[in-house]
Amino acid sequence: MKISVKPSGSLREGGGGAAHIRGNRKQRSLGQRQFCFPSVRKWSGCFWLERPFCLHESSVCSCKASKKSVLIGIWFVDQRGGKINTNGFVATEEPPSESTYLGKMPPSFGMIAALHGDLDTSAGVGKVFFRQDSRADVLRRAAEHINRAFPYNDEVDPTHAVVVTWVDVAPHTPHTRGDGLEKKRNSFQLVLASLQKASYAILLYARDGVQFSSTLVQGSDVIMHGGFSKGLVPGFWFTSQGPYYRTTSDEEISVRELAEQTNSGQRGVWVYEIGTSPTFSDVSPGEVTDLPTEPPPFLAQTTEPSWPLYTGEQVKNDPEQIEIHSNQYQPLQPHDPEVVEADPRSPKQNTKLDGTSGPGRIDGQNHISHFFYFSVFSYNFGTCSNNRNKCSQFADCRDYSSGFCCHCRPGFYGNGIQCVAEGKPQRMNGKIHGRVFVGSSPYPVELGGVDLHSYVVVNDGRSYVAISDIPETLGPSLLPLSVLGGVIGWAFALEQPGYRNGFSVIGGEFTREAEVTFMPWNEKLIIRQEFKGTDELDHLVVKTTLEGKVPEMPLGSTVTMDPYAEIYQYGSNLITSSSTREYKVNMPDGSTETRTYQCRQTITFQSCQHGDSLRDVKPSQMLSVDQVFVLYDVNNKILRYAMSNKVGDVNGGEPEENPCFTGRHGCDNNAVCRPGQGSQFTCECAAGFLGNGRDCDDIDECRENPQICGYNAVCNNQPGTYRCECEDGFQFGSDSRTCVEVDRPVNHCEDGTHDCDTPERAQCSYTGSSSFICSCLPGYVGDGRNCQDIDECQSRRCHQDADCFNTPGSFACRCRQGYRGDGSYCYSGEKVSAETRCEEERDSLLGGTVFGPRGPRPSESHIPACDGNGEYEPLQCDRRTGSCWCVDRNGVEVRGTRSAPGPCQTGIHDDGGPPDVRPTPRPDVDPLPPGTHLLFAQSGRIEHVPLESYEMRKEGAKAVLHLPERVIIGVAYDCVEKVVYWTDITSPAISKASIQGGEPTTVIRTDLGSPEGITVDHIGRTIFWTDSMKDRIEVASLDGSRRRVIVDSDLINPRAIVADPVHGHLYWTDWNREAPKIETSYMDGSNRRVLVQNDLGLPNGLTYDFQSSLLCWADAGTHKMECMHPDRGDRTSVLEGIQYPFGITSYGRKIFYTDWKRNAVVAMDRHSGRESDEFQPAKQTKLYGITSAYSQCPPGRNYCSVNNGGCTHLCLATPNGRSCKCPNNPATAACVERPAEY
Repeated sequence: MKISVKPSGSLREGGGGAAHIRGNRKQRSLGQRQFCFPSVRKWSGCFWLERPFCLHESSVCSCKASKKSVLIGIWFVDQRGGKINTNGFVATEEPPSESTYLGKMPPSFGMIAALHGDLDTSAGVGKVFFRQDSRADVLRRAAEHINRAFPYNDEVDPTHAVVVTWVDVAPHTPHTRGDGLEKKRNSFQLVLASLQKASYAILLYARDGVQFSSTLVQGSDVIMHGGFSKGLVPGFWFTSQGPYYRTTSDEEISVRELAEQTNSGQRGVWVYEIGTSPTFSDVSPGEVTDLPTEPPPFLAQTTEPSWPLYTGEQVKNDPEQIEIHSNQYQPLQPHDPEVVEADPRSPKQNTKLDGTSGPGRIDGQNHISHFFYFSVFSYNFGTCSNNRNKCSQFADCRDYSSGFCCHCRPGFYGNGIQCVAEGKPQRMNGKIHGRVFVGSSPYPVELGGVDLHSYVVVNDGRSYVAISDIPETLGPSLLPLSVLGGVIGWAFALEQPGYRNGFSVIGGEFTREAEVTFMPWNEKLIIRQEFKGTDELDHLVVKTTLEGKVPEMPLGSTVTMDPYAEIYQYGSNLITSSSTREYKVNMPDGSTETRTYQCRQTITFQSCQHGDSLRDVKPSQMLSVDQVFVLYDVNNKILRYAMSNKVGDVNGGEPEENPCFTGRHGCDNNAVCRPGQGSQFTCECAAGFLGNGRDCDDIDECRENPQICGYNAVCNNQPGTYRCECEDGFQFGSDSRTCVEVDRPVNHCEDGTHDCDTPERAQCSYTGSSSFICSCLPGYVGDGRNCQDIDECQSRRCHQDADCFNTPGSFACRCRQGYRGDGSYCYSGEKVSAETRCEEERDSLLGGTVFGPRGPRPSESHIPACDGNGEYEPLQCDRRTGSCWCVDRNGVEVRGTRSAPGPCQTGIHDDGGPPDVRPTPRPDVDPLPPGTHLLFAQSGRIEHVPLESYEMRKEGAKAVLHLPERVIIGVAYDCVEKVVYWTDITSPAISKASIQGGEPTTVIRTDLGSPEGITVDHIGRTIFWTDSMKDRIEVASLDGSRRRVIVDSDLINPRAIVADPVHGHLYWTDWNREAPKIETSYMDGSNRRVLVQNDLGLPNGLTYDFQSSLLCWADAGTHKMECMHPDRGDRTSVLEGIQYPFGITSYGRKIFYTDWKRNAVVAMDRHSGRESDEFQPAKQTKLYGITSAYSQCPPGRNYCSVNNGGCTHLCLATPNGRSCKCPNNPATAACVERPAEY
């Protein structure tokens, strides 16, 4: 649509665009009309408010005010009406069906769009609130924003405002078959501020409030839109598009910039004048696009924000808010199955001013409180027929007369939205923010997103919590606060007969607030926790905030806690408890003190109101907690809590003797204890596991039923379950099961559909989407589509006593008769030696070999191969690149023969002309059959051993890649493109090759010392490696570009490195003999810390198992293999007495390692702690790195999964976000860096 701009800056009819010139307000003509918000029943009605307020009488808006209510007018076009839509906009008339307007801007109807798309507010996913507000502080803040946005105009003073808030809304997308990925959420707010003759729209997008920028519309990702539209306007013969103004474009970056840029002088705040009396002419944006030098603090962290954005909790607690209730629990409207009207005058849907539901609140007088007569609609999905994907894959959906509910199937428990297998251990991960004052210190300790990890053995109720990066000034003082992780113990407590733990009642989405008061000085600490359900690995996700003060405990103090009990009171949407806890403080000087604190907590959640799922929940239950253990690890700055939890009768009841209820049963951690008569019981493996109950192994559903996910889908096995994901280029259809093809970009370079010159003269480089760049190869000149050979001989590159021969893309120098040399330097015949030309050239290059601490390193130039007579071999190959070509008897390349390796026929013409043959291609890599394999390195080769049901199939072992005269140290595998990467210390270099066949390619050959360990982030498409000579860790894109050093301090001999891209962690070993250690950091190098530093010798190998979350290492100094959960620090020895391990990798319950003494690949069973097999290759030399080449990528995603995380260059994952980083030497100035948590 064309933008048409008048001198005054107004938009013409049918005009559009994201920006235009704004005229001076004083120069505008008069005569604008007003529009009113309607009543619920009549489209031409009005929006009645509780306070007397009316702009003026208008022939357009002729509604009469009642005695109790009057009219508010909003100046915006000449439309009448206003409906808040859960899809992110306010409509000025009744919108048609979703399919007619989603993804379109402008739409066919009047619209004020904050950010509209197909948004999900059902089943508690998100909420929408609105309110009329004329409070002085709100109007003052609105005036500040307007006046700051228009500094050259007269100041305004709004007299009224309507506030609409969309909180944690998510894209409405079908779930995968699993409990669903954690959805990204958007939160934003629209304020319509009015004064006598003008109206303004003020929009706020918080820094973390725009987490997604597109939604699915008819199977395709469509960018969300913001803006203002009049809709269709009638003409003499037909209707046409009226004026509109877009605040976003069709580019994704325009949506992301809503939270980063401004037109009002404050980040994320946008102000628009949307009408002035008396005529509508245009929408005028604010005029201050510069950001303040220091941006205002993030609103969620401020106690008094300068802008009336509300978080979900603030909105709920605001008595003047009216909530648009979640769709799942709204009754079906028989007269209109698509539209639900939340009519405040209807007794069933009235909302009291205190936030509860009912017919109204009595205000001490004999009348009902004023309600806002504002029509709200959202699309209703109130039956199971179109809501099955709202339930867990382990739940059934049941219809009731007033709606539907989800119920977990036998063998699983939860609220139906989230269901987990009985007996399966559970994990919780999250971040802690906040400010805590310690003792009398006037300065708080800031917590900026430290990690919280928890693990629960459900069948005995034992829970473990670890909080990292707690400074010494705070750590000891938090020791008594087992309440920090106590909620996870309550959620998965061991259940006594007839009682239910927290997760079985309310699932994993709830909000918890605890107030801790320390006696006797009444220090208070507020703990707020928002539980966001389970992620794709079924781990609970929680966000925690701490605010307040705690008594100081000196460093070195320890705490012991006696068992305690809490009584929980259960309501339909609220759970409360209170308790007094006593603890003993053991001071560093040996003295002891007994202290107490009181803890009161409330848990709010949303239950299904239609069924009887809460009917059997007792109104009071007691949580009994014993075996409490607390510890602050000052060396690693980790705070640890452990406790045993049981839920049962508030009166204690008769003590249970059955081991299932005491937790002393000996069942496997992945098993359910089934009680029998008396003390009898049986152990039963949890769903997804197989065994006798004492020992349970994961069932690989993907292997047992390869077609379980259907066509065009990939099955990813996970502990106890599996997940189906569509292959690249496919997505789940409307049934959430079938993978359907989607339009995807075309790589013209790979498909050969580009228009670049021939591969001998030009290179095609894919740049994303369907774009590519053509560039001439060295030795050619042109635009990439037409490349001409450069005649280097014209520039006198050879010696004066040599002849120059131009060749395609290159040239050759030959000394004339009577002279010797390489052509670049020639000397007379008296100096002729007994060596041939080939031998002279070879020996002169070898004479330039560089010797280093790791051994000889050949010259970078190609060293010619000479035959037994000293003549040039007809076929010459470059070991660095793998390319080969034919030469004549003088060693000059024969035109047109450079190709993949292959034999050359002899019989080169005397005149140096080309023969009639060319080399025939041969593969450098022997393709591997389908399946999972082990890849390991020997000097000069990479070999493989196929795996079948976790066992080595040794008869199928063979060499994959031959690399003579190379010492390969580390190997890594990219499961996406089926490519093996390796480090070579002889060149030194980092190279790659496809295991499906092809030539090796060097990706990095410069600025390397001794590259050793290497790992691939298959999600973020990067490689990481250690360099033990330069003592650093680097990252680069898979093609070797965009290199960046991420760790370069306090490293002596870094060797092994592994990545956990799903959770955003790196791990590496340093075998410094003075102080060996194992460290971890985020994948951008931040948040670095030491995991293990005691009882280490030579930690050579390191592996991370994504299924068990175990980090394991092999130590050639202690001759041990050990494992630990990095978030728990539970270090255990799994094998002792090994000889000299080097590389290590894991696959399921097996660990495979290479041993220098045995020259073998050794397999050991992690569960039994015994070696089970070994493989000795035919070539008996040292074995180096080893890796698992999975047939399918491990499950999981991170913030870099889609569109490179929005980064211009390197996207490096962190546990709760990603960092956008630039290379150390960026080739372009267009690189943008963004900090972690972006």
